[in-house]
Amino acid sequence: MKERKGNTTKRALLSALLLTIIFSSFRSTPDVYSSRHNRSFSTGEKLDYRVHVGFINAGEGTLLINNEIESINNRACYKIDVFGKTVGVFDFFIRVRDHWGTYLDTVSIIPHKFFQQIEEGKFRKHEVIEFDHIADTAVVKRPDKDDRPDEFFNIPNQPQDLISGYYYIRTLDYNKVHEGQIIALKAFYDKTVYDFKVKFLGREDIKTKLGTVKTLVFAPIMPKNDLFEEGNESIKIWLSDDDNKIPLKIWAKMWVGAVEIDIENAENLRSSLAIVQR
Repeated sequence: MKERKGNTTKRALLSALLLTIIFSSFRSTPDVYSSRHNRSFSTGEKLDYRVHVGFINAGEGTLLINNEIESINNRACYKIDVFGKTVGVFDFFIRVRDHWGTYLDTVSIIPHKFFQQIEEGKFRKHEVIEFDHIADTAVVKRPDKDDRPDEFFNIPNQPQDLISGYYYIRTLDYNKVHEGQIIALKAFYDKTVYDFKVKFLGREDIKTKLGTVKTLVFAPIMPKNDLFEEGNESIKIWLSDDDNKIPLKIWAKMWVGAVEIDIENAENLRSSLAIVQR
């Protein structure tokens, strides 16, 4: 009887020890996924744009948040696609069919996977970036280059990618941002970590296809590059001054001249637009 009781006690102690080890291992995993409040966007949002140089139509673009939630790194993610193409005379001289995308954590608003499929004239590029936010690493893959090995990079804590950074900026509370303030974030793109900075210029009402809308005005601070003028206001961005914060207009001073991107249509917005009542 004593031996049976002793064996039972040993089994209970062994079970308790195993449970302690298991739960300790869970606690030792770093909790890198903080929560970010998002009232700005959700599944099904679709934004259509027209690109023009003066009165000449140059291209079309679409930002689409897919209806289904995906799972990447065991995390719930929005799958966001961005499409861009040239039209008219621009399509004749340099045909563009670009597709970018990101898998964006629905809670932390950080990317777990980024991809781009670029077709611009004769140039082709297909690249995928997979983020590991626990190990602070990124893997860059080239599916179109079978002979090219994957490349591994150390990254800062929770950087954004080319697409996710815009959605992150939409979640910020601009009632707490003053005119002239610089908003900074880290971004990983093209195998490089960037210090991305945007200056908040203030508020303005602008006319759009959706009506006259109250907006927040920003100017990305551009480093030296071959497309845009270096400085504070070679690009301006107007976001709706409401919970959505959708981009309504982008103006950029480029080597071909001033290029404008204007919204044409918006579907499945999470909130009402800040339409100015006349």
